[in-house]
Amino acid sequence: MNIAIVGAGVIGVTTAYELASDGHRVTVFERHGSVAEETSFANAGVVAPGYVTPWAAPGMPGKVLGYLLRRHAPVKLRWPLSAAEIGWGWRWWRACDAQTYARNRAHMQRLALYSRERLHRLSAEEHLEYERSEGYMVLLRSERDRALAQPGLQLLRDAGIRFVEVDAAQARRIEPALNPDTDFVGAIHLPDDEVGNCRQFTVLLRERARALGVTFVFDATVARLAAAPEPTLWLAGQETAQRFDAVVVCAGLHSAALLRPLGLRLPLAAVHGYSVSARIREPLNAPRSAVMDERFKVAISRLGQRVRVAGSAELGGAPGALRDDTLRTLYKVLQDWFPGAADFANGVQEWKGARPMLPDGPPLIGPSGLPGIWLNLGHGSSGWALSCGSARALADRIAGRTPEIDLEGLGVERIGVRI
Repeated sequence: MNIAIVGAGVIGVTTAYELASDGHRVTVFERHGSVAEETSFANAGVVAPGYVTPWAAPGMPGKVLGYLLRRHAPVKLRWPLSAAEIGWGWRWWRACDAQTYARNRAHMQRLALYSRERLHRLSAEEHLEYERSEGYMVLLRSERDRALAQPGLQLLRDAGIRFVEVDAAQARRIEPALNPDTDFVGAIHLPDDEVGNCRQFTVLLRERARALGVTFVFDATVARLAAAPEPTLWLAGQETAQRFDAVVVCAGLHSAALLRPLGLRLPLAAVHGYSVSARIREPLNAPRSAVMDERFKVAISRLGQRVRVAGSAELGGAPGALRDDTLRTLYKVLQDWFPGAADFANGVQEWKGARPMLPDGPPLIGPSGLPGIWLNLGHGSSGWALSCGSARALADRIAGRTPEIDLEGLGVERIGVRI
């Protein structure tokens, strides 16, 4: 088949690779000048299937309201909120019941476990050498934090995910650079999880995809799609249509605008995340792998010779504005745990990225309901952790094969859109 992919983030590039591996002729259209220029650019890099979970969870509405009064809150509402964002919030609130959450979490963790397996297999087969470290630890500052973590630990047990609860002394043996002046009660260590450089991986996989015949067209904005009589797209500034046997939409937030004229209304919202990256000043003062501060929901990762601190979930406000209060939270958490790790005098990168999120959590993978148009989108903050599994499963669907995992709950029919 002759297949077009719209979007060259980690989702689009992994999808292109898998389709080309199956023998399809693939063209990727990307509005930026390279791959992984938006959500995939500077994320935390954590691959932890047990912590891939819907943001729509029991108790979250109350927590979000409480966060409005906190200085260092993990979730922030910014003004103004658009009508679309308010509507998204209403759908999110309705998905916060226990039954819906349990179902969606199971769907996401199943995909995340498969995706991690696929990531390892693909990296080994293609000899992809990118910055990565093994192990992930969730730091618990207080007994209250430990108590709040217990329901999640039962879910990890139910999913068969290996972890161990450790006290503060054991945690310091795993991560010797933890600040001796910061008190905490313990941690949850997940030895099978990891951290990896998502953008680096995507750039490497782009070259493997090219070797399989994939064509990448950069600085090319897809302005319009049509499904009938055959999948067709038009690039901005060009009048000539390009026709394909199938089109896969992996364009993040732009996906909703592309599909709306076709009658497919996707409730995607930009939930922004932040990160700060800096060179390591002293390796012995930096983390060995990745930790997460459970209270502030901030991850600190070691990526080669850099340390990256990432977090926040911000809805509303000006998309391009970096908020000082959110950045201060990231710097605070890094200072709390690894005060001597980063060299802030040279080349600090402060980044804000839009994570395209559906209100109930899981992504959409599979047919759109429109002839020849396929979806692989809405992964939110878990795109890196879900990318390789999503791509392989979609390629299997396009080929008419049964995927290796059950895709129940990941189809477009879940969100009740009109076509």
